[in-house]
Amino acid sequence: MAALITTDFEIPAEISTGIFENAQKGSTLAQLSGARPQKFGKQQVWVLTAPPKAELVGEAGQKSPTPTTYAAKTVNPYKLQVTMRFSQEVEWADEDVQIGVLQDLAANAGIALGRSLDLVGIHKINPLTGEVSSLVKEGIIDTTQKVELTGTKYDEAIEAAAGVIISSGYTPIGIAMDPTLSFGLSTMRDTNGRKIYPEIGFGQSIVNFSGMQAAVSDTVSAKNEATAATNLLGIVGQFDAFRWGVQRSISAHLIEFGDPDGLGDLQRQNQIAIRAEIVYGIGIMDQKAFAKITKAAG
Repeated sequence: MAALITTDFEIPAEISTGIFENAQKGSTLAQLSGARPQKFGKQQVWVLTAPPKAELVGEAGQKSPTPTTYAAKTVNPYKLQVTMRFSQEVEWADEDVQIGVLQDLAANAGIALGRSLDLVGIHKINPLTGEVSSLVKEGIIDTTQKVELTGTKYDEAIEAAAGVIISSGYTPIGIAMDPTLSFGLSTMRDTNGRKIYPEIGFGQSIVNFSGMQAAVSDTVSAKNEATAATNLLGIVGQFDAFRWGVQRSISAHLIEFGDPDGLGDLQRQNQIAIRAEIVYGIGIMDQKAFAKITKAAG
């Protein structure tokens, strides 16, 4: 295992890989829409908005032009970072303690960076402050297609949202659920008191529902981050319309001097800081590919 040294924070390959894997697992969007390779920076993606139509041509007949319409969509880069301070004595610790620091960084940074993909891509919020950020121009939360939950008819709300997607010309292939929605499904009972969906347990590890891939996280509602209630319980959609990728891999380095996070000079406080970063490229090809399931505002 590598050690903390004065010029850099060296991460063994297995630890660095672990951070990125955790970042994926911590996000419903990462589970429902695969990452695509991207170059760094803002990118333009062409979206076919009016597909071409074939023409029936008679013998010796003339061929007509085929009208086709494209629109440009933007994939924007968003840098996310986690900065953690430690006592300077960490540098003097033995190898076992150093390994513990690396593992702690991997687990905590991975969770935070994974959650950030949903918090930015769905809600447009800065995960640290919980406020909507002016840096994020578009999120899935902006879709106007919405179904409101009536009472405890959770499955009917999902069915209605899927119908909205189909009516918009897309295929409902996935659903992102807040734990409130998945648990509600798991507790639904028929008139004889038997569970309607016993196979999903308590709904916290559900991976499929009604033929749709499913992912569960409280990032769907952002109730632990958002400063204002979103009332969002779920998102049904064709999730390949959410375009994302890692433009720069997570890096981690040791900071020994200065004030990297506004909490005061490191040397004066006998501290060091470790910073991990990732750059996501995020874009939404068509808001009509998604429908929100919301609860009534309380």
